[in-house]
Amino acid sequence: MQLVIVESPAKAKTIEKYLGGDYRVLASYGHVRDLPPKDGSVDPDNGFAMEWENYADKAKQLRAITDEAKTATRLILATDPDREGEAISWHVQEVLRNRKALPKDVQRVTFNAITKPAILKAMGEPRALDTDLIDAYRARRALDYLVGFTLSPVLWRKLPGAKSAGRVQSVSLRLIVEREREIEAFRAQEYWSVTATLEQDGTAFTARLIQWEGRKLDRLAIGDGDTAARAKADVEAGQFKVESVETRPLTRNPPPPFTTSTLQQEASRKLGFSADHTMRIAQQLYEDGAITYMRTDGVQMDGSAISAARKAVADRYDAGYVPDKPRQYQTKAKNAQEAHEAIRPTDFGRDRIGSGDHARLYDLVWKRALASQMASARLERTTVDLAEGTGRHVIRATGQVVLFPGYLALYEESTDDEAEDARRLPRLKEGDAPAKKDVAAEQHFTQPPPRFSEASLVKRMEELGIGRPSTYASIIKTLKDRAYVRVEKNRFHAEESGRLVTAFLERFFPRYVGYDYTAELEEELDDVSGGRAAWQSVLDAFWRDFKPKTSEVMEQQPSAITAELDLFLADYLFPERADGADPRLCPNCGAGKLALRGGKFGAFVACSNYPDCKFTRRFGQGGEDAGGADATPEQLGHDPETGLPVERKAGRFGPYIQLGEGKEAKRASIPTDAGELTLELALKLLSLPRTVGTHPESGEPITAAIGRYGPYLLHAGKYARLQSTAEVFETGMNAAVVKLAEAAAGGGRPQRGAARAPLKELGDHPRTGEPVKLMEGRYGPYVTDGNTNATLPKTIAPEALTLEEAAQLLDARAAAAPVKKKPVRKAAAKKPAAAKGASAKAPAKRAAPKKTAVKKAGT
Repeated sequence: MQLVIVESPAKAKTIEKYLGGDYRVLASYGHVRDLPPKDGSVDPDNGFAMEWENYADKAKQLRAITDEAKTATRLILATDPDREGEAISWHVQEVLRNRKALPKDVQRVTFNAITKPAILKAMGEPRALDTDLIDAYRARRALDYLVGFTLSPVLWRKLPGAKSAGRVQSVSLRLIVEREREIEAFRAQEYWSVTATLEQDGTAFTARLIQWEGRKLDRLAIGDGDTAARAKADVEAGQFKVESVETRPLTRNPPPPFTTSTLQQEASRKLGFSADHTMRIAQQLYEDGAITYMRTDGVQMDGSAISAARKAVADRYDAGYVPDKPRQYQTKAKNAQEAHEAIRPTDFGRDRIGSGDHARLYDLVWKRALASQMASARLERTTVDLAEGTGRHVIRATGQVVLFPGYLALYEESTDDEAEDARRLPRLKEGDAPAKKDVAAEQHFTQPPPRFSEASLVKRMEELGIGRPSTYASIIKTLKDRAYVRVEKNRFHAEESGRLVTAFLERFFPRYVGYDYTAELEEELDDVSGGRAAWQSVLDAFWRDFKPKTSEVMEQQPSAITAELDLFLADYLFPERADGADPRLCPNCGAGKLALRGGKFGAFVACSNYPDCKFTRRFGQGGEDAGGADATPEQLGHDPETGLPVERKAGRFGPYIQLGEGKEAKRASIPTDAGELTLELALKLLSLPRTVGTHPESGEPITAAIGRYGPYLLHAGKYARLQSTAEVFETGMNAAVVKLAEAAAGGGRPQRGAARAPLKELGDHPRTGEPVKLMEGRYGPYVTDGNTNATLPKTIAPEALTLEEAAQLLDARAAAAPVKKKPVRKAAAKKPAAAKGASAKAPAKRAAPKKTAVKKAGT
């Protein structure tokens, strides 16, 4: 028996079907071991030796792999064809070696697509593990570990509230923070445009004023409304004739097939997918054999794939859409992944696969790859200048005409910027005098640079050489999970914590968040992948400078760190005021000076006259917001029972209410659905938890309150969720008892063993006539006709499943079912006879109860 190891169970199942009975295919479920999260896992003083630890949740899988390996004649490591895949294979090999279960014959195979021809071809071309790729993996893993476990403790101790820092994560965060700074520093400039709506032969078009009173105008030339009104009047009064018509041919070539980076960018622009979601869907399409491997920097396609694409183009359109020669693309990437093919369909004859997001992403991949082998688009750009009789005023119209669509008939690449104006123009010649229909003067303001979207951030990271495309999704996810950034309308906004961490790193570790340095380090790691550099030498050069720097910062007092950041961030925290007043002057006492302070929950700005003046404001809330409602407490009134003040304040976790002062003060968070905050509502929130009453059956109290996960009811240690803050104060005894009973019963879910209702009844099977139903199973949705069950592939969304698709799944499952053995019941029926024959040898004590049981059953 030959043992094959892959990462995922879906992949294992497909490959085992292709290879036949002599092969056993098992999944490692990704990485099987890693560096334990503790000091000393990487030892710089001992050649960067690494201490690996098996994942606890992989014990069962490793046991299964070990048991099979002990009897296997050959071990075939068939994990993904990239650095991480090579590392997983190496880890599996090392685990088996340590357990003395490693077969003598160990081989490595790689394939770019999970199709039968690709699998069988790979099996015939085995190789040894690539030590260069393994060294590159070890270098990256050690580097990320050393940065995280050396720099993060510095952050925790010197910058309260900070969560972590990372080699690439922190540089990516700096990009977002710097863009935020650019937006804040931007000052809008007013400008006006003057346009005329003209008509020729029934076709309307627009022309823009480009020359006025004999001088050429740039975009910002008309800066106020009065000037714009005079220019508009001159255009209205003038008689404009066509002075020149310039036609220029344009050729647009198709973009290459997708790489990991361009797929993430285009899926973000066209489909609104996050990088993480894109890679998850692409992984499932790859495992289902629909597309080639999705982690690649290569833009080239296999020769047979190019031929298949050209044939598909000819079949879909005509020979004019197929270029004379196959298109060849080249990448500038230096790392080992450039050897892989671009992302493409495994079968160009399938223009649709799956449903939902899987179908949308597949459609994008299919169109892009097919378009890459189509003819160029031929266009014509026309520029028409129309001059007024004196020649002092000129207006211009531009337009674009598609002469031959070529690849544009199938696919057009998106951009982050607005598309170039492609309006159609009527046929015009010198001397024509189009009719003037309207003249408009419009006010505009220059716009700040846009915040990064996922697409533009990935593009910028790739341009700078920061990280590698296969890591972008995890980097972005980490920034979100750490709450260093938030996403609004698909744009990244830097949070206060992200800004503070970035400022700290820029001030004390400028080299390690430098774009050039990070890119150079990436190139060194790529040199390790290509065998051009030794991994330990790269680590040694990094550690020699990094370790002393972190030790130096660690020795400084937190107060000294805060003072340095106060100066470093002065322009941001204390911007100049319009009235010329001192931006550091305390708005509360009018005498103290504001400065950055560090607290248990992070940085904030406070008055130097503390404790006499207790003015504070959140970090980053400067300028016009300095005296806002969140900066100083807002007094709502006094508690009629105690006479203590009730104030609305701002804290690290948002606004809250406080009753009284000091350690004895009572506080309550303000729920987002609370509505307008009044003294009455504040006192209600401060009074929680509320006792609803005593449960009629148990005699235990029922209370209503607001917790970390929202409003709830509590009775005898059991909880029931409420829908709104209002219900906390309005729910009565009867309603509370019902809600608690429903929660105890599982919210109306069927009990164990109860028949489940189908999610959907699809109709009768078109070939067997049996009713087909969509059901929810323990491991996900499946379809059944009462005789056969078939699991729904991840590429098909349950809500989009059709009867025909379900029938095909059932037919395929029935055809793939193993030959049935003899019925188990017949074999079981023979056992009593065998027992009688052996009754003389059996102990009497064991036989007697059986007879008694039969008698009792018969009575």
